[in-house]
Amino acid sequence: MLDIDVEGREYAPDGPTDDQLRTALELALATAGIGSGHVAVHFVDEERSHELAAEYLGKSDATDVISFPMDGDEPILGGGDPIDDAFAGGGVEELTRELGDIVICPERTVDLLETVVHGALHLVGMDHEVDDGQMLAIQAELMGWLR
Repeated sequence: MLDIDVEGREYAPDGPTDDQLRTALELALATAGIGSGHVAVHFVDEERSHELAAEYLGKSDATDVISFPMDGDEPILGGGDPIDDAFAGGGVEELTRELGDIVICPERTVDLLETVVHGALHLVGMDHEVDDGQMLAIQAELMGWLR
């Protein structure tokens, strides 16, 4: 199951609904065989986007989307303390894998749903800067299904 947190709705009041976000994220993540995990989507203003772009991308201006992948392919077990984790619920329980964060600046985005898909594809390791057009082709196909 996919667990999604959305923050900063005030920056995207006319943005995608929770159901639209879930569908878009599920489709994009499924391209890498991922069916469960946690994703956080943050809508931010241009100032915050600029700060993040400068710090993490070395850019001197705001950008439409930045993805921050977290865990690898292995599920994370437990919540920190192995003994507490082993006894919680009668045994070690698998917790949700942290897939990462997608930060979107609506002021720099033409289509918020497509930007969510774009960010999710980056979370799973795709990179249109270095591939031969595969990521953007997948993105276009997914958007055809979502529209």
